[in-house]
Amino acid sequence: MTTKNLLVELFVEELPPKALKKLGEAFATVLADSLKTQGLVAADAAVTHFASPRRLAVHVAAVSAQAADKAVSQKLMPVAVGLDASGNATPALLKKLQALGADASAVSTLKRAVDGKAEALFYDSMVTGVTLVDGLQKALLESIAKLPIPKVMSYQLQSGCELPGWTSVSFVRPAHGLVALHGSDVVPVQALGLHAGNHTEGHRFEATVSPVVITDADAYAATLAKDGAVIASFAERRADIVRQLDAAAAKVGGNCKPIEDAALLDEVTALVERPHVLICEFEAQFLDVPQECLILTMKANQKYFPLLDAAGKLTNKFLVVSNINPDDASLVIGGNERVVRPRLADAKFFFDQDRKKTLASRVDGLGKVVYHNKLGTQGERVERVRAIAKAIAAQLGDATLVDQADQAAQLAKTDLVTDMVGEFPELQGIMGGYYALNDGLGETVAHAIEDHYKPRFAGDALPRNTAGVVVALADKLETLVGMFGIGNLPTGDKDPFALRRHALGVIRMLVEKDLPLGLDIALGAAWAVYEDESIQVAWSKAQADAASQSMKGDGGDRVVAYGHSKRFADESSRAALVDFMFDRLAGSLREQGYSAQEVDAVLALKPQRLGDVAKRLTAVRAFAALPESAALAAANKRISNILKKTDDVDALVSEVLLQEAAEKALFAAMQTVLPQAQSQWQAGDYTASLQSLAALRLPVDAFFEDVMVNAEQLDLRLNRLGLLKSLHVAMNRVADLSKLAA
Repeated sequence: MTTKNLLVELFVEELPPKALKKLGEAFATVLADSLKTQGLVAADAAVTHFASPRRLAVHVAAVSAQAADKAVSQKLMPVAVGLDASGNATPALLKKLQALGADASAVSTLKRAVDGKAEALFYDSMVTGVTLVDGLQKALLESIAKLPIPKVMSYQLQSGCELPGWTSVSFVRPAHGLVALHGSDVVPVQALGLHAGNHTEGHRFEATVSPVVITDADAYAATLAKDGAVIASFAERRADIVRQLDAAAAKVGGNCKPIEDAALLDEVTALVERPHVLICEFEAQFLDVPQECLILTMKANQKYFPLLDAAGKLTNKFLVVSNINPDDASLVIGGNERVVRPRLADAKFFFDQDRKKTLASRVDGLGKVVYHNKLGTQGERVERVRAIAKAIAAQLGDATLVDQADQAAQLAKTDLVTDMVGEFPELQGIMGGYYALNDGLGETVAHAIEDHYKPRFAGDALPRNTAGVVVALADKLETLVGMFGIGNLPTGDKDPFALRRHALGVIRMLVEKDLPLGLDIALGAAWAVYEDESIQVAWSKAQADAASQSMKGDGGDRVVAYGHSKRFADESSRAALVDFMFDRLAGSLREQGYSAQEVDAVLALKPQRLGDVAKRLTAVRAFAALPESAALAAANKRISNILKKTDDVDALVSEVLLQEAAEKALFAAMQTVLPQAQSQWQAGDYTASLQSLAALRLPVDAFFEDVMVNAEQLDLRLNRLGLLKSLHVAMNRVADLSKLAA
């Protein structure tokens, strides 16, 4: 059957820029998939999506005018229901055939086949393939319905409907045009009150022709570029912006580079139909303000690209991506420079005002900022973070580290009540570091304050100094323990307090910094702080009232201490948090390329020194490569199953009670191998420790072949179980080797 390429475009008012890329991809994907499902397009047909501020479009290659006819076998009903005792059709069968457009003559052509436990009747027919008009109509409506629209608008249709001015439709933005071309032929489909044609609109200000007529599906992008001054492809427009940004930076000189920000680049690409990059500048005096403030206000508020010099420092030049290209660009440049100046002046004003007060003078203000209605204010939270930080610092260093961590923890949240962070919340922590230096607190404390939110995201840098690591750990542990303590756990699709990110941050610091701090010690420090009655957390008045209803003799106005251990959390909360941490660690390790078996074997022991996990995994991988590993893993699994069925058995063996040659041989081998393996394990050489165990393969195999473990004589049975327990303990110091068994 002859095929032609298909082009569908929906022309609308300006689409939300942050959603445009996803909208364009979804529109194209859903429409093309629907055509493929209906048999109008081959499964491997090329699909190209277009998305600009005012249009969503898709080009699909080799689309048929009509799908091929398809043979269909349809189950009708059980034979016992469709045929009587004489083999004649029942009324039920005839009625079913009539509904399918067949008559009694079709009864003889019906096929019988076993369906489940009963024999059923099947009707074979040839279904006519869907036409492109019907198939595209279905695909178009489906693609519109499934668009990931952030917020829907309702608007009234002025034509093409029964009640112009009254009939309303809902879409992301009002739609004004629909193009549907199969080759050069218009496909008469409808959507959103629009009838398909072959014309669209180009650039609002620079189109040379209006309307722009698309003569053929394959001419869409070229015609829009020539007559409409629009680069329809999102990817091509983005690449053109990158090229122009680099060229403009080179023109400025000094090895300047535009700031790299993929999200900003996508958003700007969604704001322009034909980009033109212009070079602008602002007064150099504004460079006295921390560059993070200036960069943020230029990116977030104006969508500008700041220019950085070769050392990564902000210059007073910036780049603007304009949607127009006038002969004289000076007015556009001047306009953008005038617009950015008040923004930079605001940032300078906030910075100057904030420096008039020290961070220490702002600590009391945190008591007026609510953190969580069950966990108190930011002031109360700071006291908990301080206590956790001091406990961790005492484990990792001397009194100097304790003092630095305590001071940084006390001041880390104070920038939340500054004017700058009030205007730009993204700068929390960063501004605290600047203000700490302004207060003369020194780089160690300033960097700890700035870094205590790190790592903020996957791949983010860790805190620069030990004090920063301590405060960052304390901050994240306080959040994790607090939220698990009140039962505020993340769900499959929601994690409003970023507990997964906090857990991964704790794991990364413990692992990558190789801290001599067990996870149990770190979590224990946080739990202890929450249970310390000297650091109490107050419920809100409403919660105190609610609590009073279930506490006899308690007045509703009484502030209920939430810090008491019996009311804060139980053992299940502690266990749930430990499991949560190890689940995050397991996922991280699998992403790093370790197999599920390797990860399960190591984490089954829940090792508390996370810095050792990588060494354990390396050892397990090396052990698994040994020819003896499979047999030893299977034996380990067998031993585990045997020991599970018995009461607690001590790892004690009496050589006098060893009777069988195989058990004597195993005991003798263990006397040689186990001390060596234990010595290597204690020295941290996990790979050598596991490989030493390979020598036990033959005596272990012989033991299970020749020895009855559950002997009738009690002392023999307990002695053999003790032998296995000793072996089991030795084999599972590095990892649970039974997890490697097939």
